[in-house]
Amino acid sequence: MLSKEEILRNLNIEQLTAMQEAAWQAGHGREDVILLSPTGSGKTLAYLLPLLDSLNEGQDGVQAVVLVPSRELALQTETTFKTMGTPFRAMSCYGGRPAMNEHRTMNGIKPAVIIGTPGRINDHLGKQNFDASTVRTLVIDEFDKCLEFGFHDEMSEVIAQLPALQKRFLLSATDAAEIPEFTGLNRTVRLNFLNGESLPSARIKSYTVTSPAKDKLDTLARLLCMLGDRSSVVFCNHRESVERVSRYLTEQKIQNVMFHGGMEQADRERALYKFRNGSCNIFISTDLAARGLDIPAIDNVIHYHLPANEEGYIHRNGRTARWDARGNAFLIVHAEEHLPEYIKDKPDEFAIDEHPPKPALPRWATLYIGKGKKDKVNKTDIAGFLYKKGQLQRDEIGTIDVKDHYAYVAICRKKLKHTLNLIKGEKIKGLKTIIEETK
Repeated sequence: MLSKEEILRNLNIEQLTAMQEAAWQAGHGREDVILLSPTGSGKTLAYLLPLLDSLNEGQDGVQAVVLVPSRELALQTETTFKTMGTPFRAMSCYGGRPAMNEHRTMNGIKPAVIIGTPGRINDHLGKQNFDASTVRTLVIDEFDKCLEFGFHDEMSEVIAQLPALQKRFLLSATDAAEIPEFTGLNRTVRLNFLNGESLPSARIKSYTVTSPAKDKLDTLARLLCMLGDRSSVVFCNHRESVERVSRYLTEQKIQNVMFHGGMEQADRERALYKFRNGSCNIFISTDLAARGLDIPAIDNVIHYHLPANEEGYIHRNGRTARWDARGNAFLIVHAEEHLPEYIKDKPDEFAIDEHPPKPALPRWATLYIGKGKKDKVNKTDIAGFLYKKGQLQRDEIGTIDVKDHYAYVAICRKKLKHTLNLIKGEKIKGLKTIIEETK
């Protein structure tokens, strides 16, 4: 088994935070653990480390189930677990793809840990696709979200089908008023890191932006131009609004990606990847992106629509000022709108220039490569290809993400056209493939 220090090295982390250390210590006891900590404080690692210590090498069957409220969080958690470099297998399960394919994967890799959304885990349990009697540990990440209306019954059903649970680990960025009895919590250790200067709110500067019209599109576009190439998440209250805002910004030649629950999973993943790697600096989303997404270094949160409640406001703002960073929150309001009562301190007014600068272009662009892991193509192959055939330098290649049948790679935008001309018709590892800019 790897040591904690070796795992942290694999994750490129120097040391645990106070919250993660406290969770690691509590995770070794017999009590169930409730961990309350702000968005972006590293709760995933806080439970994965003690979870890992609870796994037994040589034991057959699924030993732990992790429940999450979204597909993206399931995928991110699976990636983090795999990056830890342990001998244990993990897999994610979620709706939007065939459950039969997931069952085949289960039979093939024999996972010790399954990470999934409540509905899909229920589906597998109901079909007896894995043996529930071997599951000793249950984690509910973002449990306040999981227990909202719509997840409540599914959560109850999942837990009722796990008869041998010995340990429960519940995590949230907000304090729930009441935890339902069906969670089965017995003796608990409660770790509350929601107070103090470590809160993101202590590092966020808030502003109001006045829109002269009820339709805030022009004001938003001007604000984004003033913010330049800084990374910004724009929150809307409805899917239709996300699409409308994205269309308008595109018409104004302001590069952006959109993200909401009605999109195909592949489109959501592509949008997230372009935003993460810096090839698109503006991310338009519903509250689906307010939690559960691993997006580092967001400079600005923009409330195009005011959030429905204080909890939504907290989670949206939690997208910025992650870890020890600082960030900005902008609330766009028109004359007939009033700030909600839960905003206690009046934000400063942010003045919009009458003639803002032209839209800034992101530093990076994303290439799509039509070969992946199943074709025996890895990150080193792609980087070497771009160095040799594309004549790119190391600092001109950004994040490389290799999937089963394709890959994404960020390259310096200024070199995009030249690189595409150089690599046109070239093969990667002897394989002919499509290479083009991701739209």
